[in-house]
Amino acid sequence: MTDLPSTPVDRNALLGFLDKQGFAVTTTDHPPLFTVEDSQKLRGSIEGGHTKNLFLKDKKGAYFLLTAEEDSEVNLKTLHKLLDGSSRFSFGKPEALLELLGVIPGAVTAFGIINDRENNVTFAIDSRLMRHDKINCHPLTNEATTTIARDDLLAFAKLCEHEPMIVDLSQEVD
Repeated sequence: MTDLPSTPVDRNALLGFLDKQGFAVTTTDHPPLFTVEDSQKLRGSIEGGHTKNLFLKDKKGAYFLLTAEEDSEVNLKTLHKLLDGSSRFSFGKPEALLELLGVIPGAVTAFGIINDRENNVTFAIDSRLMRHDKINCHPLTNEATTTIARDDLLAFAKLCEHEPMIVDLSQEVD
């Protein structure tokens, strides 16, 4: 494993790690954002693909982090079939979110996988997000947005020993 900072990783440690790895990122501070609607007020000032993130679990207790393009329709009724979940998904509890990804509700982010050292969370990225050269994610807090190159985000995931599943999260599955 690459020299990952000690867990739980916070914003400063995350940004230091990204810098150490040579990933060029920009971080914009703003008031706390809790919803996609809140973040849409920043349009025009932050370029790149904007995300929504879902922390889910199946009935057998497997956890999933989904990073989707903000306007993607995610079909929670059949998504488990697409991601090899054991059953229909429900939202993960805030306690599990904090324990596994080191964030609170409203700050769910692809960067949270840096805190999942036991690889308990399956990470999936919406294929629609991959058409953007730059992707925006919270840096483990909802009081800022970090813009990272798409390929650097994928490399980051691999450094955190998470091979992201790239899937069409809005796909209907029988």
